[in-house]
Amino acid sequence: MQVLQGLAILLTLQSAGEALSRLLHLPYPGPVIGMVLLLVALRWPAVQQRVQTVARFLLGHLSLLFVPVGVGVVTQLGLVAEHGLRLLVVIVVSTWIGLAVTALVLRRLMRPASPGERT
Repeated sequence: MQVLQGLAILLTLQSAGEALSRLLHLPYPGPVIGMVLLLVALRWPAVQQRVQTVARFLLGHLSLLFVPVGVGVVTQLGLVAEHGLRLLVVIVVSTWIGLAVTALVLRRLMRPASPGERT
């Protein structure tokens, strides 16, 4: 039952983010706003517990989420054969850029505050 409650919380927050994005004409996608709402909602233990339960459930069945992607690749083998090397380069480069940006942000956030700087 907690899995369904947690899933309901996630879907409600995503829908709320989508509604806010559209109603307020925000430049951010609804799911991103929903994740910010989730970050705020995770302060409550009841939400934490339910979301933790659904997260464990989803992680336990994560391999099933890759089936549609695999079927899509198989149905488009011609395009993969034609553009495969370019796709591989783009995936590798974008992954490295993402890792580098994450490392730089983490380094900045973990840097101790200087004596005159407010935390």
